[in-house]
Amino acid sequence: MSNAEFSLLLTENAEFLRPFAINLTKDYEAAKDLYQDTLYRAFSNKDKYHVGTNIKAWLYTIMRNIFINDYRRKSKQSLVFDHSPNDFLINQTTNKVVNEGINNVNLKEVHQMIHDLPELFRTPFTLYYEGYKYNEISDALNEPLGTIKSRIHFARKILKQKLQRY
Repeated sequence: MSNAEFSLLLTENAEFLRPFAINLTKDYEAAKDLYQDTLYRAFSNKDKYHVGTNIKAWLYTIMRNIFINDYRRKSKQSLVFDHSPNDFLINQTTNKVVNEGINNVNLKEVHQMIHDLPELFRTPFTLYYEGYKYNEISDALNEPLGTIKSRIHFARKILKQKLQRY
């Protein structure tokens, strides 16, 4: 296949890539770059295209692979260049100091709120909170599955109302 024939084939079948690029990147400018990069790579690898193969699927695969590779490359770059006079490299993944005291107080208050729930709701909710599945709670309490689900739902609703005050 000649360069002119392949170029014509690309231009006739490439418009479906634009919405797909926008869907992947969620950014119009990045989508334009991805679209252009896809067409460039398709044209530079035209010798790998076999006549009769679905050109749209081939282009779709090229675009998806470019997007995935770029995403992986960007996720590995965790360093930021600081333009201060000393030109330091700053690692973005620095740890922050967390005040555990406030978290412990809040957790105690939540446990107290759970303890203050009516017994009808507290027992199934506590079991669910501890990691038991709905059907396991249903078997342990000898209650129908729907009843257990609704009691846990209402317990959540009560706790949500109490927590809105904070």
